[in-house]
Amino acid sequence: MATISAAMVKELRESTGAGMMDCKAALTETAGDMQAAQDWLRKKGLSKAAKKSGRVAAEGLIGALTSGTKGVLVEVNSETDFVARNEQFQGLVKMIAQVALKSGADVEKIKAAKVGDATVETAISDAIATIGENMTLRRAASLEVSKGVVSSYVHNAVIDGAGKIGVIVALESAGKADELAVLGRQLAMHVAAAKPLALDPAGLDPETVKREKDVLADKYRQQGKPENVIEKIVDSGLKTYYKEVCLLDQAFIHDSGKSVAQAVKEAEGKVGGPIKIAGFVNYALGEGIEKQESDFAAEVAAASGKK
Repeated sequence: MATISAAMVKELRESTGAGMMDCKAALTETAGDMQAAQDWLRKKGLSKAAKKSGRVAAEGLIGALTSGTKGVLVEVNSETDFVARNEQFQGLVKMIAQVALKSGADVEKIKAAKVGDATVETAISDAIATIGENMTLRRAASLEVSKGVVSSYVHNAVIDGAGKIGVIVALESAGKADELAVLGRQLAMHVAAAKPLALDPAGLDPETVKREKDVLADKYRQQGKPENVIEKIVDSGLKTYYKEVCLLDQAFIHDSGKSVAQAVKEAEGKVGGPIKIAGFVNYALGEGIEKQESDFAAEVAAASGKK
């Protein structure tokens, strides 16, 4: 039987809003599988959580840089948050973003790119030697349009263009670049806050949609509803789900009375032409990386026993 730690119960509670005992029961029933436990709670009607939240397990900075029709995001990780406040590390992140803007989002190409007489990889190694912490260029992403703009937003920026959350949004349009840039930043802020999974339903991972359908169907089967009724409820539930996770269907954070699609359509008047959201990328520092979680309660108990 899997050991269910206090930290696991706390994480599930924070991601679902369910009660502590319900979270413990869910983890026990699913042998500690966090995603399965979230689904278990939802089937029981104990949680409204629709998405698994990535556990922030790495420190460092997200760097964002745009130039006209092109933009990039890079994630450079360190062992502790103290390094994010180190000027040398901050300069390293900005330099890597500048290289990525020229060379593209392939991490190996970025590391092999020359900066002066050395490569980016050498610059990272030098920073490790100087600062005394391990650092890695974990990932990078780029967006580009033939005409229009790529805008960025960094939430809680430590320095200009680098922080814990970074977003780039590409807008394809022949309209006014300055007006497009304003809209692009608003949309990037929206993405950072609303965390859409895709532009529209067609862009969602089929497995994610199937999982959502299964969770909804199982929930109402347990309530004894007939299959023909369940099918209609699931269809309605999916429409609600799309409004939560698809960018164009989400309520625009700057005007909740409109969807993002409606807000973009209305902006075409100011811009002076049709606008298409060509893509977006949202990076949150350390998402999806697991790190060793200490059981604080157990540590305190162990320390007390030693006295």
